[in-house]
Amino acid sequence: MDTTYEDSFKHIAQNRGTEAETVKFAGFWIRFWAYLLDLIVIGSINRIVIHPFLIGFDIPSDQPSFLPLETVLTGATFYLYFFLMTKYFRQTLGKMVFGIEVIAKDGTLTWGALFFREIVGRSISKALFGLVYIWVAFSPKKRGVHDYFADTLVVYTKE
Repeated sequence: MDTTYEDSFKHIAQNRGTEAETVKFAGFWIRFWAYLLDLIVIGSINRIVIHPFLIGFDIPSDQPSFLPLETVLTGATFYLYFFLMTKYFRQTLGKMVFGIEVIAKDGTLTWGALFFREIVGRSISKALFGLVYIWVAFSPKKRGVHDYFADTLVVYTKE
């Protein structure tokens, strides 16, 4: 293990009552399935909240002239979901279902680190059609590009 993450592993191990060496990194496929579940949750939120909002104000969501408003609102839902869920729970609903969580190098997820992980990192990933997510499969600690930006890891929770 990297010595830079030693404190993080000790912090997790203390919370779990286990040894630091038992921390297991979440790989590509488990993160992929958690992300797909999160997309279903976000799509549901958009259908339950955003679309009725647009209909309530007689804003046709299928008209090109109002497409930017719908895009901004659904994009805000996407980023806020990941940002706030990770900040307050260290997990999104998808990560909760699959038993994985985000940890920081020093054990505390700061607002700045989350901004770089969830906003900047995901924006870059979306701009590159998600291809940088594949890096998780080849990274020694199963870290995505957005994890490098924020100095975070995704690990399995206590089983």
